Amino acid sequence: MATLDLSIIIISWNVRNLLIRALECVYATVQRSSFEVIVLDNASSDDSVAVVHERFPAVRMIVNQENIGFGRANNQGAAIAHGRYLLLLNPDAFVHTDTVDRLVAFMDTHPDAGSAGCKLLYEDGSLQRSVTAFPTVLTELYTTLGLDRAFPQHPAFGHYKLTYWNMDDLRPVDALMGACLILRRSVIDQIGLFDEQFFMYSEEVDLCYRLRRAGWKNYFIPDVTATHIWGGSSRLVPQTTFLRLFRSRVQFFRKHYGLASVVTYKLVLLTASAMRVIGGPIIFALQRDPHVIQMTQNYASLLRVVPTL
Repeated sequence: MATLDLSIIIISWNVRNLLIRALECVYATVQRSSFEVIVLDNASSDDSVAVVHERFPAVRMIVNQENIGFGRANNQGAAIAHGRYLLLLNPDAFVHTDTVDRLVAFMDTHPDAGSAGCKLLYEDGSLQRSVTAFPTVLTELYTTLGLDRAFPQHPAFGHYKLTYWNMDDLRPVDALMGACLILRRSVIDQIGLFDEQFFMYSEEVDLCYRLRRAGWKNYFIPDVTATHIWGGSSRLVPQTTFLRLFRSRVQFFRKHYGLASVVTYKLVLLTASAMRVIGGPIIFALQRDPHVIQMTQNYASLLRVVPTL
């Protein structure tokens, strides 16, 4: 039975300094909502656990003996949560004054909201695009080929990342990034939280898809903000992260769109990856950007594993 307004759930893996900052922001800014903080540590090898116990004794903590992934760890947190709402907060996401309280107030005044996400900003204050349409084979083709970046205002090429939208109005959307995502607990009790087949990536898209299918809305709130560094843990394993992104997307297509879409999507990945591998050396010769080398290597790896996804 819910006894608090909010349960804030944070998944941590070897990001001690970011985690400390995220917790400091929470305890310094939440004023009007009753809340608890639950930290799930996925077998960190730094001293995150000891530091949290020492500096934030009120935090409820689960220490896993292995990295069980984002979705499964969040499910652990939700299972022991006491809040009417769940706030999924990344350790590299830092709430501002009133961020959390206004998210709770929004959910209280919008009974049709199954979830809501605030506007995310980079550390320099610039906009982070945290809303997407549900993916399709076409949007994946445009994104993989970079057409969304080349023609961001085009209604088809920019459809997936909504790059033609300046994100300054309140509206229901398809999918929200899970970096700072509030969820209605009664809805989660109805449809479940994360599907644990998704180790990392696409789990938020799957959740938002199921929310919409159950008749609830996912809202983007433009006048509530948080800072998100993006990729605190993921930066530690860049190529592994890259491949997980596409593996999870194939899983999403398989689950919701069927075998024909999976086969078509794999053909898209094979074609786009081959083009990236062939074009990478040419682009590097022109730009001398080491990032191009990394991405070419990533797409070469993807080209090898697509049949097994």
